[in-house]
Amino acid sequence: MGVPGHEVRSANLEQLSETAVLSRGLGRSYGDSSLPPPGTGEVASTVLADRLLSFDPETGALRAEAGTSLRALNRAFIPRGYFVPVTPGTQFVTLGGMVASDVHGKEHHAHGCFGEHVSELKMRVADGRLLTCSDSEHRDLFRATIGGMGLTGHILEVGVTMRKIRSPWIQTESKRVGDIDAFLAALKDGARRWPYTVGWIDCLTQGKHMGRGLLMAGDWADPADAPRRVPHPRPAITLPFDLPEFALGRLSVQTFNAALYTQHGARTRERIQHWEDFFYPLDMVRDWNRMYGRRGLTQYQCVLPKAAGHDAARRVLDILTRHGGASFLCVIKDCGPAGKGMISFPMEGISIALDIPVRDQTQAMIDALNEQVLREGGRIYLTKDQFTRPEHFRAMEGERLVRFNEVRRRWDPNVRIKSAQSVRLMGD
Repeated sequence: MGVPGHEVRSANLEQLSETAVLSRGLGRSYGDSSLPPPGTGEVASTVLADRLLSFDPETGALRAEAGTSLRALNRAFIPRGYFVPVTPGTQFVTLGGMVASDVHGKEHHAHGCFGEHVSELKMRVADGRLLTCSDSEHRDLFRATIGGMGLTGHILEVGVTMRKIRSPWIQTESKRVGDIDAFLAALKDGARRWPYTVGWIDCLTQGKHMGRGLLMAGDWADPADAPRRVPHPRPAITLPFDLPEFALGRLSVQTFNAALYTQHGARTRERIQHWEDFFYPLDMVRDWNRMYGRRGLTQYQCVLPKAAGHDAARRVLDILTRHGGASFLCVIKDCGPAGKGMISFPMEGISIALDIPVRDQTQAMIDALNEQVLREGGRIYLTKDQFTRPEHFRAMEGERLVRFNEVRRRWDPNVRIKSAQSVRLMGD
């Protein structure tokens, strides 16, 4: 994806980053985090800087250029018995983007964020220097860059430790859960038995069944239980046109949710799955965002701290339903302790992610959700944000944002590196 008039493509990312105000990978962020402020110059597209530079099969240590996509890594390493230590819900991201967002996934309770497994970064900072940073060298820059949304410098190369896997297949378990309280208990139970857990919840059913849904868990299958063949990449279909806005209205989403919940049945299901089906189901439908009509969607993702208790999720879902939100996709995940990134998203508690069609009332709905998240002591995920107001963001981050900006100004006193999002939320 390009930004007309703002982007230059080059395999030589070191050279390109000399003049660019921001680096951009595959452009899959939901909001404005990889867009430049108007009139501020070019953005460095990293996608041609995609070489694998070194790999040690004994330790799993990989070094690659920042534009390397997760899809390319999966196709190269899964057949060889390795997988990334942490994966988000799509393969269409780059290594540099995974660092900048400090991505998390179904395994956060077990493995933390991606940045916990990054050993070092090669970067170009605002004054033009090329340097390597890690926990032992330029530690402040390293920890500000992990989850720093690309605002501390251009990420050129990434060193990360890959995870050894038993087979290229996933052993999965799924079950139906009757309400949000039972769901949170089931997530905790699943986290003790499985490294990957995630839940789909029906966020429109109210009353005692609010938050009912399906809990899915998995792990890499033992070779004795899995097919001997290596799974072929899944074919994808393309949604060829924008659906009308009423297609994902409240009634149609309620009908879909009820059908999905009922169709699963009451019994627990166990099976062997293709890794793409388990980790990246939406990647099987290209241009799936067209389901939301011409105005598209925004994704809202928040994390609610463990200290807020089980009722915090119910209160957030209640805000959504009271404001007429009809989220076709509502995902809940268990989060472990916060990572090393200065403004990384997760904290110990639960994460709720909502796909929300952009409509006239969307801003008011996001405002109300953010005010409730603030009351619960939570925060939002910048990679998916498009509508948060600066006062809400600053209140959520508090001293974390103060410390991050101190480090950022130390390395970029003139705020040369910035994005449309950083102008909106941080006043750059």
